[in-house]
Amino acid sequence: MNRIIICVIAAVVSLVSSAQVKPGIEVLRDNGFEQLRGKRVGLITNPTGIDNSMRSTIDILHAAPDVRLVALFAPEHGVRGDYAAGAAVASTTDPATGVPVYSLHGKTLKPTAAMLKNVDVVVYDIQDIGARSYTFISTMGAAMEACAEQGKEFMVLDRPNPLGGDKVEGCVVEPGMTSFVSKYPIPYLYGLTPGELARYLNDEGLLSRGVKARLTVIPMEGWTRDMTFAETGLPWVLPSPHIPSPETAVLYPATGIVGELNWLSIGVGYTTPFRLLCAPWINADKFATRMNGLGLQGVEFRPIHVKPYYSMFKGETVHGVEVYVTDPWVADLTLIQFYAMQELAEMYPAHKAFASATQSRLNMVDKVLGSSKIREQFSRRYKVADMLDYWNKDVETFSRKKAKYHLYE
Repeated sequence: MNRIIICVIAAVVSLVSSAQVKPGIEVLRDNGFEQLRGKRVGLITNPTGIDNSMRSTIDILHAAPDVRLVALFAPEHGVRGDYAAGAAVASTTDPATGVPVYSLHGKTLKPTAAMLKNVDVVVYDIQDIGARSYTFISTMGAAMEACAEQGKEFMVLDRPNPLGGDKVEGCVVEPGMTSFVSKYPIPYLYGLTPGELARYLNDEGLLSRGVKARLTVIPMEGWTRDMTFAETGLPWVLPSPHIPSPETAVLYPATGIVGELNWLSIGVGYTTPFRLLCAPWINADKFATRMNGLGLQGVEFRPIHVKPYYSMFKGETVHGVEVYVTDPWVADLTLIQFYAMQELAEMYPAHKAFASATQSRLNMVDKVLGSSKIREQFSRRYKVADMLDYWNKDVETFSRKKAKYHLYE
């Protein structure tokens, strides 16, 4: 037993010593919680809100001297990660601390005046994955709006973008397409950390009715824009059940959009979430050959045959490709699934991606894309070339605009 304990301690010491990056919570703690002293704190977090020793931000702030943690706010999946994707989160009491938990993923998506009544500052600490359709940034923005409206402070404890700090793909969300998976007019991949994005939303007047929060960002130490998540040395805690690794965060934008159609298995329901493009009717070898024949930069494909344990095609044997992103810096991640739709339309004209989808599914895809024009242009001939210019039309402008909000080189 003592030997096991020694091994565990050694592993934790090794983890801490290998860390190159200090997340915002550690920077805040190391300066004695100066920005929170004497204040009543509400915290938006989930299991990813940890320090390099994997201690929860909830517990750190609860024990912090002269800091009163008076409320927790639960995003999708809950503050302790015990809710499934899309499930309504209940308001309850955190059993570990006795602090009340207010749901921000259910009937209420934005903190109410009553929730904020006894709060001086709302703190946000969540590891994001850098994709617009991932709902945590919508929760962050909604909370910023509420704080601005109620005269409360808002603080972001910053964390890395696992896609790096420069990757921008997709058009900005268009008027009439706003939803909780496309709440703000930013590209699908936006190349900002949570703290940088908060600064962008605040200073660009993108919060509801142009309100502006009293925003403080506690930056990381040691992070650079070209870092992979592995290079940070930070422990990875899955931010949602199907993002078990930083690599999955890279794959999410490569297959997650087509996954909204319930047309292919993207690996959710098997051991490879967001890594597959499979269906019962696909010839895996031919599909892999066609995909590799496109010569797409930074990505390779291999044939695969699996039987999902749940979700799409549960219990059926499906065939297709496994996606290997060999260089995420050069790969056009979001286009991978469109090239797959293009090749499958030529191989199987009776199985075109959008042909059998329900209107509700098409609407959801449009919301995720932030525009109906991408689907409309692509589905005329199922050619990536037809939608490519529109998909990329805002990339350069946004990349220039976002640079003034960078906190890191």
